[in-house]
Amino acid sequence: MRDDILKIPEEDMKEKAREIAKNNFRLGLNCSESVYAALVEVGLIEFPAETVAIATAFGGGIGLTGGVCGALVAAIMGVSSVHGRRNPLEGTQEAIIDKLYGNPGLYRFFNQIPHRFEELYGSTLCSELNQDYPEWINKDRFRNCMKMVVDSAGLAVEFIYQGIREGYVQPFGKNMAGKV
Repeated sequence: MRDDILKIPEEDMKEKAREIAKNNFRLGLNCSESVYAALVEVGLIEFPAETVAIATAFGGGIGLTGGVCGALVAAIMGVSSVHGRRNPLEGTQEAIIDKLYGNPGLYRFFNQIPHRFEELYGSTLCSELNQDYPEWINKDRFRNCMKMVVDSAGLAVEFIYQGIREGYVQPFGKNMAGKV
């Protein structure tokens, strides 16, 4: 990430990313593409714009399967593109594992994102988030998804800035490994 981006106040960056994501969704990008492309456009992701292609499959909870919300996935991809490991094989096996599970550790940080989304919406699954809309092509469903797209872009910005400010020492939320 470019250092000059951090000179932009978090709230300003968040509002800009939210507005671009909303516009992207209105223009026909899917939920995941809308969020990821917004993060690229505001300069938080230093990958080429064409990398939005990695987000395409996540629309509709991965190809309309109803799995994890594509907007949430894109937010996590954006945060990971800034805070993820650029060279995951660097160091000893112990150091490689500790970078994920330790304190500080990346899993502590990334673990918060889906929990925050679930607090906002009650689920992370597209099928559950859209259960009230039996017809996929529906204005109310579109508005529902747009809100999640906009909020996910904002969440990504929050977490990108939080990682820079705090590092990776947050307590774990609920997790499969029983970590605290």
